[in-house]
Amino acid sequence: MKVLKFGGSSIKTPERIRNVLQIIRTSLDETDARAVVVSAFGGVTDQLINLSTEAAKGNSAYTVQLEELSQRHRACVRELIPTAHREEVLNTVNRWMQELEDIVQGVYLVREVTSRTRDLVLSFGERLSAFIISKSLSASGTEAEYLDAREVIITDSRFGLAQVDLKTSYLNIRERFKNGSALRIVTGFIGSTREGETTTLGRSGSDYTASLVGAALEVDEIEIWTDVDGVLTADPRIVSDAFPIESMTYEEAMEMSHFGAKVIFPPTLQPAMKKKIPIRIRNTFHPDSPGTLIAHQLAKTNRAVTGISSIEQIAFLRVQGSGMIGVAGISGRLFQALAQNDINIILITQGSSEHSICFAVEPHAAAKAREVIEEEFELEMKTGVIDKVLVETDLSILAVVGENMRHTPGIAGKVFNCLGKHGVNVIAIAQGSSERNISIIVAKKDESRAIQLLHDTFFRPGKKTLYVYVVGPGLVGRELLSQMEALPGDRITLVLRGVANSKKMVLDPNGIPFTEWQDRLRNSPAVMDLRTFVKEMISGKDGYTVFVDCTASDAVAAQYPRVLSGGISVVTPNKIANTQSWDSFRKLQTLAGNNSVSFLYETNVGAGLPIIRTLRNLVECGDEILRIEAILSGTLSYVFNTIDASTSFSKVIRMAMEKGYTEPDPRDDLSGQDAARKILILVRELGIPLEMEDIAVEKLVPDEVADAASVEDFLAKLETTDADWEAKRLKAEKEGKALRYLAKYENGVAALTLEAVDNRHPFYSLTDNENIVAFTTARYREHPLVIRGPGAGASVTAAGVLADILQTINR
Repeated sequence: MKVLKFGGSSIKTPERIRNVLQIIRTSLDETDARAVVVSAFGGVTDQLINLSTEAAKGNSAYTVQLEELSQRHRACVRELIPTAHREEVLNTVNRWMQELEDIVQGVYLVREVTSRTRDLVLSFGERLSAFIISKSLSASGTEAEYLDAREVIITDSRFGLAQVDLKTSYLNIRERFKNGSALRIVTGFIGSTREGETTTLGRSGSDYTASLVGAALEVDEIEIWTDVDGVLTADPRIVSDAFPIESMTYEEAMEMSHFGAKVIFPPTLQPAMKKKIPIRIRNTFHPDSPGTLIAHQLAKTNRAVTGISSIEQIAFLRVQGSGMIGVAGISGRLFQALAQNDINIILITQGSSEHSICFAVEPHAAAKAREVIEEEFELEMKTGVIDKVLVETDLSILAVVGENMRHTPGIAGKVFNCLGKHGVNVIAIAQGSSERNISIIVAKKDESRAIQLLHDTFFRPGKKTLYVYVVGPGLVGRELLSQMEALPGDRITLVLRGVANSKKMVLDPNGIPFTEWQDRLRNSPAVMDLRTFVKEMISGKDGYTVFVDCTASDAVAAQYPRVLSGGISVVTPNKIANTQSWDSFRKLQTLAGNNSVSFLYETNVGAGLPIIRTLRNLVECGDEILRIEAILSGTLSYVFNTIDASTSFSKVIRMAMEKGYTEPDPRDDLSGQDAARKILILVRELGIPLEMEDIAVEKLVPDEVADAASVEDFLAKLETTDADWEAKRLKAEKEGKALRYLAKYENGVAALTLEAVDNRHPFYSLTDNENIVAFTTARYREHPLVIRGPGAGASVTAAGVLADILQTINR
């Protein structure tokens, strides 16, 4: 035997009700369904609350809302009930609507709606929905009978949150179901006093009704049909890949629901728990999904953690003082005073020193709680043995829940290691002796990120989600986004949350499909504002987040300290930040370390070649770097590999620009400044405080050419140097040598010079735009460690940036 319950979202429209009717018929065919409990049609309860409130204010507009409500139910009857049966149903609906109108008019006249009257008004939602659904089933050939729960569920007179007389109610339900085989369609949410006054059962009251009916009849299972595929491992609004929990114990469900899981409400479980009746949460819109089974005992699983839930907003109070140590009765007085003032405690924690007691309450109760405590301990506070009550706000509670956490070593270690290494500060913790719940208080701003991190740790240990923000979707940035789109998602899922160019920006916490970013950016009404972009990125930070700067902008680089301080990694091919002062360079490294994030810039040197990573590995392993010799400009490598008798110097520069090898302004390459920045970065990786002015740089073009007003003017003037370059090329060729622009560092001196090298030199045989670096070290003294490959180009640079992005997770 089963009891089924359908919530308001499941029966919001006639189309959805037809779907529910089909689920009911299928259940009748497959099992012995005894009762179906229904809520009011979706949104109706809110409408009833609103119109009664407006009537109490003396606002005659309530009549418009009342008419809309009436029309909605009559339209539903016309949609669902065949013509032959329609008049009888409409007559009842019209009569009840007239009763409702009379009640609300009374509220309007006296300008007051009491809790008793509000319960009566609200009852019409469930009465109308249950009646219409019962008649729809009957009209289609299913034997069904309308049951007003007020006839069987007896409560006290605490209107709005009535307490059920279980013994009497169970007897009434059994008596009512004893005779007849018809399926009962029961009104959820409502009951009545012994005097026949209508009451409501509070939050999730319809679920509670289903649990009461199921317990009274001792059914085999209670099905709660809602709009999700069961209880999920986490809130899907925070964790996009949260998934349904196949099964969980009553205790696990209680723990998760107490800490914010919305699918099930604790009082709903109590009647079923006492009778050990399983509850199954199912999805009306995916009826083939098995949902989540909640039961007394389950088969053993290897799953340590069942789910993660949270309370988004709490206040945390701390009572402390030297006069509390070893004094009996302090805790009793504290919590008795709070209880007497109806202040609900969410979480309690106390250290073994007895110096302080901390507890969490809902934010709206914080001020009253402090007032109550200060009144209770007025004498102790006057004498200074107890301090003033401290109240912290803007906090959240996370709960990691699992039956198998009991006696499983390392769960707490995993939780705190996960949060600690990602810079999430834990303000307080609590764990009961049952060991099935670890509760953690964190800053509200860290709630979403902490949940995502914990979910990845326990439910996707081999897979991570990385949230990416990209500024500068130019040549490299556009290629990067294309490579990100093509990345297999088997280990790491990349979610693009923001993209911006110099004119516009688009931010979307739900993610921007890689196939849509160009259209979204082009059509975005948001003008690019770098500070706003960074502010939104930091405030919306979740889990692993990375800011990618694909510009050559000083302004963007100036935001790195703010981004790193906000707990977000930075990845960039932009060399500006790393080539400012030594102090600035060290500050960025320190900020990244202090905030447990990464600052990665492999593509600052050698595009996608692993030059910086290799150098760091050498240093970290204790090797001594004796000399660095390199060709660090892919542009100049291409130029000196391509120039010949038929291809002039200026023409080769234009060709390099067309291939995307040069900086946006090729003068940065030809001035030697780009290569100088790169050797500066490598030397700084050794911990040497070198500055740009310490590097001797041989310029490749005269000042009068380099000082041209624009890039085009520069290219035109560059043609005047072609003859000189041809002479240099011929001289080197006659000597069996090749021109190379070398960057060197040795004995504290860095320099860039144009040299001609013969075929015995490892740099002689370079082709196209190749970069090459030779590290001579104490361990690689006779044969230097050489790294060689393409040193420019959008594709290889983007690949290097992507590798750094993925590396942020490993760090």
